[in-house]
Amino acid sequence: MSSTLSTTIIIIILVVTLFFAIKNSIPHFKGQGACCGGGDSEKLVKPKKLDKVIATKTLHIEGMRCNNCRIRVQNKLNGIEGVNAKVNLEKKTATIQLGREIPDDELIRAIGSMGYEAEVL
Repeated sequence: MSSTLSTTIIIIILVVTLFFAIKNSIPHFKGQGACCGGGDSEKLVKPKKLDKVIATKTLHIEGMRCNNCRIRVQNKLNGIEGVNAKVNLEKKTATIQLGREIPDDELIRAIGSMGYEAEVL
């Protein structure tokens, strides 16, 4: 009888633990979690208006999991002089308008420095 009671208690503890683990993971899987350290703490910086657009590039970005990731990547790209970027989390892309010549590897390095992988499409 003691063995059955111990087994029952262990099963109850595991079920409760699993319940809370799943409950707390659901927002993350919906792209609303704080996977990059801050939940919705990142504020979107308004991109600079370019005097003229000399080129448009599209980057594919791997590793973004939530809106916070999207905002961080977009802010990083828009922090580069001569860049106006919009990042799409669902498509995993960044559409970048350039106001000056910027090598692809500079854009890729900026995103890579944040822990994401990027390539020009």
